Amino acid sequence: MGLSWGLLLLAAALGAMAAARCPAPCVCDNLRAHVLCLNGSLTAIPDIIPELTRKLDLRGNSFMVITAGAFLATPYLTHLDLQHCKVERLEEGAFRGLGRLVYLNLASNSIALLYQESLDGLFSLQQLILEGNRIEEIQLGAFGHLGSLTVLDLRANALVYLPDMVFQGLQVLRWLRLSHNALHVLGSEAFAALPALRRLSLDHNELQALPGEALARLDGATRLDLGHNPITYVAEEALAMASLRHLFLDHASLQDVAPDAFARSPQLRILDLRENQLQRLPPLAGAGGLVRVSLDGNPLLCSCLLRPFHKWLARARVHAEGACAAPPALRGRSLNSLKSLEMRCSRLRPPPSPTAPPEQPSSASSRQCPRGCVCSPDFHHGSCENRDLREIPRDFPEDTRLLDLRRNPFRTVPPDAFPGLKELVSLHLQRCSIRVLHPGALRGLESLVYLYLTNNHLSTLVAAAFEGAPQLAYLDLDHNAFTHVPAGTFWLLPNLISLHLQHNAIGELVEGDLAGARGLRWLYLAGNAIRHIAPAALAPTKMLEKLQLEGNHLSEVPTAALRGLPTLSELKLSRNPIKHMGDSVFLPVASSLQHLYLDNMGLEWISPHAFTGLGPKIRSLYLESNKMSNIPDMSNFTGLEILNLHDVPFHCDCQLLPLHRWINKLNLCTGATCGSPAEAQGLKVKLSTTFQTCPGWGQGKTGETNANKTKAASKPSKKKRSGKSPARGFSKSRA
Repeated sequence: MGLSWGLLLLAAALGAMAAARCPAPCVCDNLRAHVLCLNGSLTAIPDIIPELTRKLDLRGNSFMVITAGAFLATPYLTHLDLQHCKVERLEEGAFRGLGRLVYLNLASNSIALLYQESLDGLFSLQQLILEGNRIEEIQLGAFGHLGSLTVLDLRANALVYLPDMVFQGLQVLRWLRLSHNALHVLGSEAFAALPALRRLSLDHNELQALPGEALARLDGATRLDLGHNPITYVAEEALAMASLRHLFLDHASLQDVAPDAFARSPQLRILDLRENQLQRLPPLAGAGGLVRVSLDGNPLLCSCLLRPFHKWLARARVHAEGACAAPPALRGRSLNSLKSLEMRCSRLRPPPSPTAPPEQPSSASSRQCPRGCVCSPDFHHGSCENRDLREIPRDFPEDTRLLDLRRNPFRTVPPDAFPGLKELVSLHLQRCSIRVLHPGALRGLESLVYLYLTNNHLSTLVAAAFEGAPQLAYLDLDHNAFTHVPAGTFWLLPNLISLHLQHNAIGELVEGDLAGARGLRWLYLAGNAIRHIAPAALAPTKMLEKLQLEGNHLSEVPTAALRGLPTLSELKLSRNPIKHMGDSVFLPVASSLQHLYLDNMGLEWISPHAFTGLGPKIRSLYLESNKMSNIPDMSNFTGLEILNLHDVPFHCDCQLLPLHRWINKLNLCTGATCGSPAEAQGLKVKLSTTFQTCPGWGQGKTGETNANKTKAASKPSKKKRSGKSPARGFSKSRA
């Protein structure tokens, strides 16, 4: 009886699923409870998705903001994919009601800040993918509700600083991926709340010293990736990780390693030191469990100075991978093939060993919190938000690291406005009616990394305002009154990585505007009135990776200005009035460009050679909401993950036949629709029958059909298997 009742309930549920309407641009698989709305023009989460949907794939839409309670109508979701959806903000409570969700992919969006309640309600979530956003800062408590999370992917964001306890609440997290950020400051308690962590990826960052104090909190971690960081020296007992077995310090800048560097990591088995600047190594006596050391790519000097290390390798039975770079008689010889007597000294002076970095001074003693403000000694935060203050208060505790002064009518920031705050990392001055930043305003803020000045009345800046804040990496000047880029400002900011000047009134970029911004990686200029970019305007920013120019007044692609940007991977030109696109307009950045936004421009004509040089590196191309009737040949765009052609009035005649055939071969939903002729209007380019009268149509179809038949015939017949099929369109986390 119980079984029959269960079957009845299942049948009723499936019936309800089948009866539910499927949103117009989506495909619903009721049997597997999957809904796919790929690469569409959705600007809001559909509210008529079947309630019993388990897997929802919304990749390639344009949501911008995920509003509070956006998924309350689909409480049974287990998998949600929101990649490439142009999401900029997650409102507090955006995912509330998704208590069954185990997988959430928000990769390749434009999220800049994680708020405390942004991820509220996801208490079953196991994998959270935030790769490829522009997250600059994580508020404490952002992950506090994710008690089931095992994998957190924050690769390729804009993180510079990790405060203490930032990952609090992640009690079962096993893999934390922080690669390809710009981290160079880690709080000593940054990883203190991760008791189950087994793997930590910190490679491709800007760490200049091994963050031993922060890593010492990871008793259970077995693998640590620190490669591709500018670390020059590993000091004595620098690493105290009781369970560590695999340590990767490859492609760093190591010149020396102390003999007891790994003495407090007794389980260490594999040590990867490839591609460093090591000429010699001492016997690593403290690392008694080592079985392999990789030294390939180091300029090893196989003289008598290396003999103690060589003898230790034999005595400890450690396998070494590496070869001599000098002297000439031994060049190319592997370490394992050498004999001690061959390693001779001939009036060679030992290279001086780099000295260990100076110890950091301990935190200064705390002082009383200013009246009307709140100071948190546990998190080193101070806040006077929205207190109607006319002057910037003083006497904050000297160990304050985040200071929130938003929504106070200060009007000006005077010289020496923040005395004694040498440890301050993040300063929030949004909506403070600020018109002037006086010279010396930030003097003494030697640890400052983030400065938020959005929604003020600034129209100019002087370089002297930033005197004494050399570590500043993120400068946010969105929504001010600038009519030009504040030229000369950046000479005192050698570590500036990200510059926000969106939604100002800038009319052009001229040569010299960005002088001094040599390390700039991300430049945000959306929502200005830029009509012209001088050919040399971007020349100082040779490390630029992202250039966002959407919503300006450009009438042509600024090709000349793109020369000399060898690392540019993302270019946004959306919502500029560019009507025609000529030959080779992206050729200067063709070798590096991966993401190209050309949507909503009113584009009427694209030259057949406009995309010359572009090819397999392009991962996403946005061309939706334009007016052209054809596009260039893109058959060599073999790496495409996103191609958006919605709301483009394609003329489906024989000239479009190559595009029709190419789209049919793509495993992507492009949204391409015929705008003409009349008999094809509104039909998908993939499905239009107007191409059947074109010369060569039958030959092409026959070839495709025969190929498919041959392919099918070459496979042995199989019975249809029962059971679950893998979900289509859901990306797995890459290793």
